Amino acid sequence: MKKILLSGFEPFLHFKVNPTMKIVEELNGTNINNYEIHGVILPVDFEKSAKQLLEKIDEIKPDVVVSLGLAGGRYKITPERFAVNIKDGEPDNNQVAPKDQLIVEDGETAFFPTIPIREIVDRLIEEGLPAEISNTAGTYLCNNVMYSALHHAKINNLSYQSGFIHIPASHELAIQHGKIPSWSHSDLKRAVEISLDVITSEAN
Repeated sequence: MKKILLSGFEPFLHFKVNPTMKIVEELNGTNINNYEIHGVILPVDFEKSAKQLLEKIDEIKPDVVVSLGLAGGRYKITPERFAVNIKDGEPDNNQVAPKDQLIVEDGETAFFPTIPIREIVDRLIEEGLPAEISNTAGTYLCNNVMYSALHHAKINNLSYQSGFIHIPASHELAIQHGKIPSWSHSDLKRAVEISLDVITSEAN
């Protein structure tokens, strides 16, 4: 059976709940279009997150790698169009805050995802779920793992598809936070399942 590696993150900064974590935990071990989903929860740590993701890629040898991230404040599902070779931003959970640092020395400036982001957006909208392509994954941990997975595939001649999808806050998080838009957990999970269905259908 083919494999999907699906990653999410632990809570971070002022977000005390991370809906990607719950979605990944619930989808771990399930199947979609004869692809088995392997879930991994990554630490919000500039040094460890990409390393753990790449170790998991080498361990399970997936056909598809999809990373999920929380975009607190966004109100649509947003697959990312670019990953850039920069890490910068707010402190991670260990209070590390790199400034203008390269993720990979002498690495490509940027990578396009290899999952079908336009098809994902179109299908989500058809299913009644707000979605659009985002042109930047930022320079925080989400961009860091997206870039690292795509770089890893290139330098090792690996054929897995890879990309990153940001999701809005869950109602649970919005209640705690107080000032961000949110979706129900069931709709967030359905959006991820639809996205994976599109990716695996396109690949078959």
